Amino acid sequence: MVRQIAVDVLLGLAVVVALACALGVALMPDVYQKLHYVTPLATVAPVLVALAILVQSGWTAVAAQTWLTVIFVVIAGPVVSHATIRAAKIRADGDWRIRSQPGAARGDGHG
Repeated sequence: MVRQIAVDVLLGLAVVVALACALGVALMPDVYQKLHYVTPLATVAPVLVALAILVQSGWTAVAAQTWLTVIFVVIAGPVVSHATIRAAKIRADGDWRIRSQPGAARGDGHG
């Protein structure tokens, strides 16, 4: 009984995180702000689901496979976010480097 309540709470929290992230993505005006709301969906929600599986089944092969998947997702999430921001910057400006100051690309102040 207690175990099932814990599983339900963990899964409910994962759903709340997913819904909050979806709302943030829908409401934010640009890709850079939207990406902030994708991060919890890629990190927090999978951990909550994996914890629910761990509580439900204990340390089994299913739980181990779940945790390996979660570790991969949590490690890959920031890499995918960085690549997405870089692609958006290239699409918007034609280059990923910041050009707000002369010499910013070379770093020596000589444009």
